[in-house]
Amino acid sequence: MSTQDQSELFNGTANVGLKDARSVDGTDTRAIPAFVFGEELAHLADHDPRIVVLTADLARSNRATDFANRHPERFVNVGIAEKNMITMAAGMAASGYVPFAATFGAFAALLCAEQIRTDCAYPGMPVRVVGHHSGMSMGFYGTSHHSLEDLGMMRCIADLTVVCATDANHLRALLRLSLDHPGAMYIRLGRGRDPQVYDVVPDLSIGRAETVRDGTDLTIIATGSEVHPALQAADELAGAGVSTRVVDMFTIAPLDRDAVLDAARSTGAVLTVEEGNVTGGLGSAVAECLFEAGARVPFRRHGVPDEHVPVGPPAGLYAHYRLDGPGIAAVARELLDSGKGTHA
Repeated sequence: MSTQDQSELFNGTANVGLKDARSVDGTDTRAIPAFVFGEELAHLADHDPRIVVLTADLARSNRATDFANRHPERFVNVGIAEKNMITMAAGMAASGYVPFAATFGAFAALLCAEQIRTDCAYPGMPVRVVGHHSGMSMGFYGTSHHSLEDLGMMRCIADLTVVCATDANHLRALLRLSLDHPGAMYIRLGRGRDPQVYDVVPDLSIGRAETVRDGTDLTIIATGSEVHPALQAADELAGAGVSTRVVDMFTIAPLDRDAVLDAARSTGAVLTVEEGNVTGGLGSAVAECLFEAGARVPFRRHGVPDEHVPVGPPAGLYAHYRLDGPGIAAVARELLDSGKGTHA
């Protein structure tokens, strides 16, 4: 990609369909399909008095307003005080509540890491830290608002379950499962425009990956926002005669080691795809699993390289880092054609 092409991508003038009509100012939030966070919790709270929701001045961004409108007595806007919010949530959990504390992923995981570890995970408090607008989805807001390191940071905290929502139905399933899941949890969300992968609310088990497409030549292990483009890549590869398995590794910690090792045994190569820094995240977790098990298979981590990404529209950033369907397919072909990858 030339410098001029990149410039057009990042300033929004490239004629490649990067403009999302639903992104314009004043868009009715009901038109955003994947942000069912507040709505689903409001439904659940109708029958579960333990549920409380906290947010740090971002109720509109995360749709916590849907919960606040129906259960105002169980909704707290702490203002721009994210660390205090996590500690407050831990206190509520110690008093018998199941609190959901939501803010941008960059603030939840990076700013509040110490509170998540010490106040929530260490004492086993059932706090659900919800990091929304994760990855590069904040686009023009830049590095301060990009959440590329959260998976690597969160998965190394002992006794913290780390999960990524794939789409709206998947998020509904995760929220329902979280109510009685032991200990603290980090729930990673996208920006609320995630394309549908699951036609209905899936029957999930935390710690068990979902195979959303079977194949024999290659396995793409993806998480969160990258599951849908991974399926698009699998369609493109199928046209070239490559049979691709796609695994939704929605639980990052604890990792489904059986699914990883089965992919290594059953298919010719393994490619991980994540919207985040490849250092320490899903790819690192899968690599550790393969290496420790002595699994010899061509392997590659795909995501954002170890760098701070440019400022630009999310779609431009996905195209730049080859995290869209065509980009993932191209990376997969490189892995298969080289026959090298990283042998774990």
